[in-house]
Amino acid sequence: MDEYLENTIEELKRVDHLFYVSLKYTRTVDMIKHVLERIISTHECAVEALLQHAKGKKLIDAVPPSPAVRAELLRKIYPSDAVVQDALNLLALLLKLRRAKYAVREEFRRHVTMIATLDSKEVLEVSIDTVSEYYRKTREFVDYVHRMITGRE
Repeated sequence: MDEYLENTIEELKRVDHLFYVSLKYTRTVDMIKHVLERIISTHECAVEALLQHAKGKKLIDAVPPSPAVRAELLRKIYPSDAVVQDALNLLALLLKLRRAKYAVREEFRRHVTMIATLDSKEVLEVSIDTVSEYYRKTREFVDYVHRMITGRE
């Protein structure tokens, strides 16, 4: 297994711990932000792994240094792959959430919520359940990338 795929799997393990242990016991918006940061990092590692795989198959000449350019290049390489496109859409949303101004509701409770105001003035409420959905999609994407690169189920 190559180094980029291993990095992706290690990042996913970190997200796993943050989600199932740290977030469960702290229930703060800061912890939600930490989990989202790790999910972003996991997606970026998976994108890097896919681009390195494409480079190995001679689909591209080089892997761009900028994360935004990497994502756009991946969109062009796999235009009809719904899983990759959905993952890139999720990554774009998470990057917007990273930059968004936010407020806090019900901190230290089960329904802790980060109320983020995105660039387009759209308001998005991110709760533990929302983070759970992002985590599930990220895990599915990493599993898919693993199958694509290794050729195994």
